[in-house]
Amino acid sequence: MRIGELAKRSGLATSAIRFYETKGLLPPAKRGLNGYRDYPAETVAVLAIIADAQQAGFSLEEIKQILPADISSWRHEELMDTLRRKVADIEAMQARLKESKAHIESLIRLIEAKPDDMGCRENASRVMASLGLSKGK
Repeated sequence: MRIGELAKRSGLATSAIRFYETKGLLPPAKRGLNGYRDYPAETVAVLAIIADAQQAGFSLEEIKQILPADISSWRHEELMDTLRRKVADIEAMQARLKESKAHIESLIRLIEAKPDDMGCRENASRVMASLGLSKGK
């Protein structure tokens, strides 16, 4: 199948397909006498795997490491280890994001706790002092 048809079937731009090929995620396409790329039908599935993996947070290098040369011959243990590591990475990121969210929400509450008779400049000094960031420190 030519690259235009592959692009239509995969929903990806031809430039993305060429990019994945240059990065080694796709084997080089065979070329006809006319120079056109000719891709096997299973390339559509490989491109779907690449797109799904990217959306799940895998880098192109990680995807390249787990994609088999032949789509019918996955390296099961390596694939499972990589997937488990990605889940652990996501869980660690979720924990960091939860901490960041809590810190920001605490800061919002601190700023909003400004006494009615206090101006913004004084409130900023109050907030900075409560965070241990006052000018005297």
